Amino acid sequence: MTSPERWEIRQMIAAGIAKASDYPELEEDYNATLRGEGQMDLEEEVDIEVRDEEPPFLAGQTKQSLELSPIRVVKAPDGSLNRAAMAGTNLAKERKEIRQQEAEAKEDDTKVDLSLQWQDPMANPEHRQFADGLKKRVQQQSTSDVVPEWKRSVVPKDQSLGKRTNMSIKQQRESLPVYAFRDRLIEAIHQNQILIVVGETGSGKTTQLTQYLAEAGFTNNGIIGCTQPRRVAAVSVAKRVSEEVGCTLGQEVGYTIRFEDCTSPATKIKYMTDGMLQREILIDPELRRYSVIMLDEAHERTIATDVLFALLKKTMKVRSDLKVIVTSATLDADKFSEYFNQCPIFTIPGRTFPVEILYSREPESDYLDAALTTVMQIHLSEPVGDILLFLTGQEEIDTSCEILFERMKALGPNVPELLILPVYSALPSEMQSKIFDPAPPGSRKVVIATNIAETSITIDHVYYVIDPGFVKQNAYDPKLGMDSLVVTPISQAQANQRAGRAGRTGPGKCFRLYTESAFQSEMLPTTIPEIQRQNLSNTILMLKAMGINDLLRFDFMDPPPVNTMLTALEELYALGALDDEGLLTRLGRKMADFPMDPSLAKVLIASVEKGCSDEMVTIVAMLNQVTVFYRPKEKQAQADQKKAKFHDPHGDHLTLLNVYNSWKKSGYAKPWCFENFIQARSMQRAKDVRDQIVKIMERHRHRIVSCGRDTKLVRMALCSGFFRNTARKDPQEGYKTLIEGTLVYLHPSSALFGKQAEWVIYHTLVLTTREYMHCTTSIEPKWLVEAAPTFFKVAPTDKLSKRKKAERIQPLYNKFAGEDDWRLSAQKRAGRSGGGGGTWG
Repeated sequence: MTSPERWEIRQMIAAGIAKASDYPELEEDYNATLRGEGQMDLEEEVDIEVRDEEPPFLAGQTKQSLELSPIRVVKAPDGSLNRAAMAGTNLAKERKEIRQQEAEAKEDDTKVDLSLQWQDPMANPEHRQFADGLKKRVQQQSTSDVVPEWKRSVVPKDQSLGKRTNMSIKQQRESLPVYAFRDRLIEAIHQNQILIVVGETGSGKTTQLTQYLAEAGFTNNGIIGCTQPRRVAAVSVAKRVSEEVGCTLGQEVGYTIRFEDCTSPATKIKYMTDGMLQREILIDPELRRYSVIMLDEAHERTIATDVLFALLKKTMKVRSDLKVIVTSATLDADKFSEYFNQCPIFTIPGRTFPVEILYSREPESDYLDAALTTVMQIHLSEPVGDILLFLTGQEEIDTSCEILFERMKALGPNVPELLILPVYSALPSEMQSKIFDPAPPGSRKVVIATNIAETSITIDHVYYVIDPGFVKQNAYDPKLGMDSLVVTPISQAQANQRAGRAGRTGPGKCFRLYTESAFQSEMLPTTIPEIQRQNLSNTILMLKAMGINDLLRFDFMDPPPVNTMLTALEELYALGALDDEGLLTRLGRKMADFPMDPSLAKVLIASVEKGCSDEMVTIVAMLNQVTVFYRPKEKQAQADQKKAKFHDPHGDHLTLLNVYNSWKKSGYAKPWCFENFIQARSMQRAKDVRDQIVKIMERHRHRIVSCGRDTKLVRMALCSGFFRNTARKDPQEGYKTLIEGTLVYLHPSSALFGKQAEWVIYHTLVLTTREYMHCTTSIEPKWLVEAAPTFFKVAPTDKLSKRKKAERIQPLYNKFAGEDDWRLSAQKRAGRSGGGGGTWG
């Protein structure tokens, strides 16, 4: 029941129109009111404020540290690149709006009154249609409506996928550039404890090095571990190496990623994400199970890789027999060598040819339009060779493919064919693997890719690279506590890496859609490492759990901004993970056992005390998925109706719980997902993650108990971890966050959208057209003070709260008026002294 409904029913009970016994949940309230108890609590408006006090161990740190910040992360100056970025994103948006309008117009034209068309199915047996046939026909229609023409032309039917070869696996292995250096590499690893291996993408270092080490006998003393920055890479490389070794995946060759362990006691070569190795160091700082650790793709500089650099440097002092190999695709090798005490660099020459670099004469006003024009010019005037175009994200790539397809169609059949092939992470694998196929004779292919094609994949026969000079990067704002994906100019190192893609199969050309002066003055020399632009609370909790307390003097290759570290320490203190001296508490140690964000770990631990851990484990597993709801363009209204059936009046966290419980009741059925517009793969992953979390809970003796229908306990437990993410309804529009007073909005897909929730907590803030709260739940303000007494306090009633001070109307300036003349009391006095006798004068 909403608050106004409760109030109405209480009034009806008081007037004798309704019986209190008909409303058991209100009966106790009513009786308490008659006794003179509880009424004040119901009517009283609680105002919550953030405490001004700093954590004791950070007292006096902030101001001083900000001035001494070791690194200043600078935004690119407002030059030609930034102006081009604005124009490029606008083109993609305009295109999207046009497509939506066309789809709506088409929908209006095809609306049919089904009631007029109904016919008795038994009347004419010859024209009967069976459900199976109807379903196929509907599916064919819907796919042809949704998939644009350019996409249908990408994957022809009945064609094998991927790069085709007649070579045996042995011949494939021997054809890689790294094979010629096998003996010298093994010798160098024997002689040095740490070695930096530099090799071009595609030289075979990721798949071959581990096998060479195993063949050379390094597995006799322990496992060979190889870290990858991406989960997908760890899984796919492990699959490939298991095929080359000739074993089942999970036996001699296996992988470990978060919430998935595919290894066995027989495993000798283990691929994993860098975060998983970080967790293993937490349990065993000396890594006794391993004989060799290989940090692959180190140039990507993820947070976990940067932390591993420092931790392994420490471990090697204790374990002289542990070998460490750092592999990188060029560029950063000297910096790595210097960090690891001038260790040797081993270079595997890739097949590289000279690349001619061409800059724009004038700054481009719209990089997207300039890029597409360049593709057309190359296709029509340059010699044979494929084109690689770098863009920032899925929407931009799809828009470009569509425009290019239309332009090529307009040129008529006499122009040579141009195959348009997109590549981004959300694309189905059969379309991704098309990029490796050679173009048919007499035609050319253009691969339009995100920065995945910079180092992670190698595409043969690319002679032309088009580089607009932008990339989408995740940036964390410690003040707002918000991640946002921002289109920013690339670094000079990335620009050189992109240019190098054109010189793999022969001499190539790189068209840079920016001026040479923009390259020199507007681009940073190297990419800002992730550790300097991400939230560090999880990393700091891990380091504290390893017994590393002096974080400001920790041996980072590039220290993070002190401001971000202080924010993370404050957050951990408020969560109860650190005590007044900044040392790890028992609760903090328990939180470090969970491979997730500290606030989620706190929520799980708090739910055990509240008696709702069964529900909370489900919610956390569901939050681990990007989204479970499926909303196809042609059936949006239907999908929204189905989703609304799961909506909980208290918000989105409980809505996710309802979805999972309904799926569980259906026996985890796929047809149920299809019927309710739920993504079956996401639900299956959520179930696997839930099982993993339950195992962790049982291992640490946390009880799994259910609260039944009392979901208020779930909302109270959520407050204990997400109290920083609190917002209050603003009288004008939207919500204001409690910490910074930032204006944020409920997302239109939220279960609370259109409801009058006064106080809410949200899972994350997402910046798109405006700042939206993602996954929101309504709460009571007093729960915040209970959950985080070191962070929140009840605003004093004897003076104006901070919020009310900010809302107070300031009168317009009047130079003749005294300071308090605008007040009513001042006006009263003026009236009386005038002798008019009236109160107001």
